[in-house]
Amino acid sequence: MAAQGADEQTVSYRGYEVTVPASWEVVDLAKDPKACVRFDKPAVYLGRSTANADCPAHLVGRSEGVILEPLTRAAKSGDGELQVAVKDAGVLATAYYAPGAEQVAAKIMKSGKVKSKAQALQEPRQAQAVATPTIVATGSIGAPGFDTCTAPSQSAMDAWKYPSSIYRAVGIYISGGLRACDQPNLTPEWVAANAAKGWQFLLIDVGLQAPCSTLSSKMSAVPATALAQGKAAAVNAVASAQALGFAPRSAIYSDIENYASTASCKAAVLSYLSGWTQELNARGYVGGTYVGAGSGGVDLSSAYTSTAYTRPDNIWFAHWGSTPVGTSRFIPSTYWPNHQRVHQYANVKETYGGVTMSIDSNALNLTAPPVPVTGFDANGSNTAAALRWTVPTGTKLAQVIVRRNTGATPPPLPTSGTAVYAGTASTATAAGLLNGTSYTFRAWIKDTTGKIGPGSDTYLAGTKSTIAASASSIMYTGGVTLSSRATRADTGAAVPGVPMTLYSKAKNATKWTTVTTVTSSATGDATSLQKPPVSTYYMWGYNGSPDLLGSRSTAVLVEVRPAMSGYLTPAAIRLGASSVLYGYLNPPHAGMTAYLQRRSGTTWVAVTTGKLATNGKFAFAIKPATRGIFTYRVVWLADADHQGTQTPSKVLTVS
Repeated sequence: MAAQGADEQTVSYRGYEVTVPASWEVVDLAKDPKACVRFDKPAVYLGRSTANADCPAHLVGRSEGVILEPLTRAAKSGDGELQVAVKDAGVLATAYYAPGAEQVAAKIMKSGKVKSKAQALQEPRQAQAVATPTIVATGSIGAPGFDTCTAPSQSAMDAWKYPSSIYRAVGIYISGGLRACDQPNLTPEWVAANAAKGWQFLLIDVGLQAPCSTLSSKMSAVPATALAQGKAAAVNAVASAQALGFAPRSAIYSDIENYASTASCKAAVLSYLSGWTQELNARGYVGGTYVGAGSGGVDLSSAYTSTAYTRPDNIWFAHWGSTPVGTSRFIPSTYWPNHQRVHQYANVKETYGGVTMSIDSNALNLTAPPVPVTGFDANGSNTAAALRWTVPTGTKLAQVIVRRNTGATPPPLPTSGTAVYAGTASTATAAGLLNGTSYTFRAWIKDTTGKIGPGSDTYLAGTKSTIAASASSIMYTGGVTLSSRATRADTGAAVPGVPMTLYSKAKNATKWTTVTTVTSSATGDATSLQKPPVSTYYMWGYNGSPDLLGSRSTAVLVEVRPAMSGYLTPAAIRLGASSVLYGYLNPPHAGMTAYLQRRSGTTWVAVTTGKLATNGKFAFAIKPATRGIFTYRVVWLADADHQGTQTPSKVLTVS
């Protein structure tokens, strides 16, 4: 075993030891429960305290350190935190680290050793996620709010509850690898309790910073990569928000700290925030950003009308001392004017109800976007779908926007996908849908202030209908079996118990008509026996239902050839005598031509022609000029309705 170096120290807690650098401070939270657990400095923190920590109002950044506390909750690694449940010692060990320093955290954890099992504990189960997030951050508010590095204790929140203080909202750091303070109080229960007491919330993510920032964890200077990084950060932030109980329509603010801007740095920041906003909007959340007014505020304002970037929905700008509150000389008042602003105007230490906290003071001027439509559904037919929805009572409706994508992924934004409808009705028809293709529709409400709420989705599975004919050609009065199978286009599963319709049209016709309707079997199959009088095209179709788009099979042609009899009498004659080849064509085709042919070697040669009688009869007198054995037949050529046909060959002997 390697000896401990002079620059290392061993820290023990409840029978568990870790080896860390000797320079790291060791803080015992049992002795100092109000100590701020800071992730921006190297330290070892022992225990866990939910007392109101004495933290600076605003910290950003991440170093490396360790927290050792009793095993009262399940281990769950996350943004810049590696957690291990040490059951033999009853300890939850957390190594925090800067982005990219995962190996440092892993090395510290690897040094851990259990020296005593006297306080062993089983690891608790993971806390159940909030079943359905319901809290919107924020609703409509035009009042002060505060933010501080760590979520305050419940007693502090109660002491500061309006009207004891001027504040009605609290900023909380919910996600991001550069959160600089531990969050022992920030739980779903804390959120729910304070929401019930009237508090509103500002949700903050502290992630990658500008490429020209002095902070070490930076977004890419390549705009396309920065855009993807912004989207990834939004995905993580939404998961964190939902775990705390925050529903769609909530705004989440990406904290971009002050930076000395350049053209390339500006492009990266705007791209990152474009991806951030796009992904949040796609998931029904409002894309916000926290920026220094003189850096990010300037860059965002310069691109406010640009179509090259997606503008954040809300802006939260830091400009201390700027008056009047809610404004900054760096951000035109005509930008983000629709209740989309938060102004951080001071950094202070204040006392209310006997509780003192270091905070940033903010002026909020916000409204939430409208609630989504309900009951959004699609009823499929052939090449179209009937869409319906309900606009919630009380909505100040400007329009409902409906767009679609092929497949199972909805259009993420009201500007993406294919436009279906924009108006104030509660129904619409989606036309021009393709056979055998599935679609996902998304509907958004745009209110009279211009704000757009979360989308509601409905999926319409495409179907496929096949066709097969038992014969491609049949005799007049004969039958043909037409079969089909209906399946889903997405899974290939059968579509059982639905009406399948057989359509037909004569070979020379243009209009399809309904022949019959058959209920598909458990395997999606349908069959029908038909006796077409003329050559006929057939096609199977399923006309759709709720959540299933209709479909049509290809068309198959079943040719019908008339029945043609032939009789030769007598079959043997003497030279100079005559024989008669006669018969009937059914259906008769009166007045049409019948052709008498004689075989000559391997070919047939024309002898004469005749017209069919009203009853379809033909008769040809045959008088060969020489002795021999002769083979004859009568041929009728196809017309628009029927396939051509012929009599059986007849042999005449002349002696």
